[in-house]
Amino acid sequence: MIKRVQAWLSRKDRQEEQPVEISPDNIPRHVAVIMDGNGRWAKRRGLPRIVGHQNGMKAVKRATIAANDLGVEFLTMYAFSTENWKRPKDEVDFLMRLPVEFLALELDELIEKNVQVRVMGDSNALPNHTRKAMEEAVERTKHNTGLILNFALNYGSRKEIEDCMRELGNDIKAGRLSPDEITSELIDSRLLSGGLPDPDLLIRTSGEMRLSNFMLWQIAYSELWFTDVYWPEFDKSHLLQAVAEYQRRTRRYGGLK
Repeated sequence: MIKRVQAWLSRKDRQEEQPVEISPDNIPRHVAVIMDGNGRWAKRRGLPRIVGHQNGMKAVKRATIAANDLGVEFLTMYAFSTENWKRPKDEVDFLMRLPVEFLALELDELIEKNVQVRVMGDSNALPNHTRKAMEEAVERTKHNTGLILNFALNYGSRKEIEDCMRELGNDIKAGRLSPDEITSELIDSRLLSGGLPDPDLLIRTSGEMRLSNFMLWQIAYSELWFTDVYWPEFDKSHLLQAVAEYQRRTRRYGGLK
């Protein structure tokens, strides 16, 4: 009986270790990620929340390298939302130091891998050290032609849409624009993600199943993939699982195929 159980467990382990089948012909061009669960990952281990955020930073590097190797062209990471300012000041201060630390450690390698760094969000409210680190990364990588790593930092989709509508309204008021000229393409170009294609695949970690004010306009037809894995545990195998699931789906965009 024991031998049978051992044989069954051995078979189960081998099944779980089988590589995920990925077609190189259907890789999502743009993957967006809501990185969630740093605090809960730390709490389960009896560690301070900041340790979770530190390990989450390592997961950003793993995901970036994995996406680049896979052939993803755009990777947007939800790093800090406009609502995250409500967190305790010590935690917010730490989160504002993380981009500085991450880029100090990883920027040279990102440049080596031909990654271009971009940022979308309201940079005016960021501390000087955070803003300068991001500006340096954008400047030093602006001529790179590989994966675009786009950080959503102090970003909120509703504010983004409000600002876009206000800008269009001002243009109409000033006579620079007619209401009849407003199209989806024009709105796309005025959003903070202007110049990027809409995400094909949205990933959210930690088991939560909500969008949390992230790219609400842009993900209208994105495929959604949720996992119970906390962000600090996220690695290449999870990205492959998400892409494999993406490839099993048929994107109809409201039509029939």
